[in-house]
Amino acid sequence: MVVLMAVAYTLAHPWFRRGKLSEGNPLRRLSGFNMFWYSHHLFVIVYVAFVVHGVCLYINRTWYKQTTWMYLAIPILLYAGERLLRALRSHGLTTVRIEKVALYPGNVIAIHMSKPHGFSYKSGQYIYVNCGEVSPFEWHPFTITSAPGDDYLSMHIRCRGDWTASFRALFAQVCRPPAAGQSGLLRADFASSTAAGGGGKLPKLLIDGPYGAPAQDYRKYDVLLLIGLGIGATPLISIVKDVLNNISDNKDEEQPAEFMTRRVYFYWCTREEGSFEWFRGVMNEVAERDARGDVVELHNHCTSVYEEGDARSALLVMLQALHHAKSGVDVVSGTRVRTHFARPNWRDVFKRVACNHQGQRVGVFYCGDQKVTPELRRLSQDFSHKTTTKFVFHKENF
Repeated sequence: MVVLMAVAYTLAHPWFRRGKLSEGNPLRRLSGFNMFWYSHHLFVIVYVAFVVHGVCLYINRTWYKQTTWMYLAIPILLYAGERLLRALRSHGLTTVRIEKVALYPGNVIAIHMSKPHGFSYKSGQYIYVNCGEVSPFEWHPFTITSAPGDDYLSMHIRCRGDWTASFRALFAQVCRPPAAGQSGLLRADFASSTAAGGGGKLPKLLIDGPYGAPAQDYRKYDVLLLIGLGIGATPLISIVKDVLNNISDNKDEEQPAEFMTRRVYFYWCTREEGSFEWFRGVMNEVAERDARGDVVELHNHCTSVYEEGDARSALLVMLQALHHAKSGVDVVSGTRVRTHFARPNWRDVFKRVACNHQGQRVGVFYCGDQKVTPELRRLSQDFSHKTTTKFVFHKENF
């Protein structure tokens, strides 16, 4: 039992689970999510060994005094019930049809699926996804990027492990190359999936959910400060769309009591220029529907470029400004939202929000690398104490 638990614990370590071992390391073959997943199921053997050990205890032969099974019965029943419920839900009410697929730069795949009848969720929540052609036993969580009012479900997945790499490869085989004049993306539509480049069918997906997440309580705040790093923007994109939908749909009516949000500040930071392709459609839609920025204020930051004001980026900034003034399109992101360079000065961001919304409650929702979390939490506390604006910090690490 000790050996089995030691194996499961070792392969659950981030160095093994996330495949961080170097190429020449002989233990690299034991790394990856699949090894972690299957080794973790050794607990079944460990539980059986516990029961056998307790029943065969030679000190006490009276069955009702052999209590090991009593302590294990409830956890085992709960776990088995949860797995059974997931299997029943996924094969019944939540079978989805893939309608559109896009493969983006940066190893990101976007999937649009049919929305099951009666499927209800909140922005910020996530679902578990199973693809039998990759692994019939594995379920992986992914954030929903569509808004609750949309008639479809969408998710953006960044390939970081063995499962997601195999998942993306399946769709790459059936996606047709981009037509002339398109942005270099590989796409596939459900209606033409059998003839989409690779000539194969789109794989079948099962979903389970939705499940709660820190970002789902955004509606109770007057103002939202949304901060996403890289693929961590996925739950925030859904929030932006939902806020804009609610305010636009109820412009001439009284807002629902449970929906308090009137203003959104969205900051998205990414290193790669190609990352702006992921949500180009959403950015353009928001910029078009809220042309004056009265509801949603968008800020895209490319952190791999020197900050504005630096002589090394002066020429790029000048060309960007000229192109945006002439065509209304940002030369870096290809959207109507102008791109800033380097990371934002978070203290200046909080100061500006506090000055614009004195006496109001601001929900700060951060999703991304955990390295930025302490700074944002500290700034939320500082400005809550020093100003009349109340900042409430929520975080979700990707």
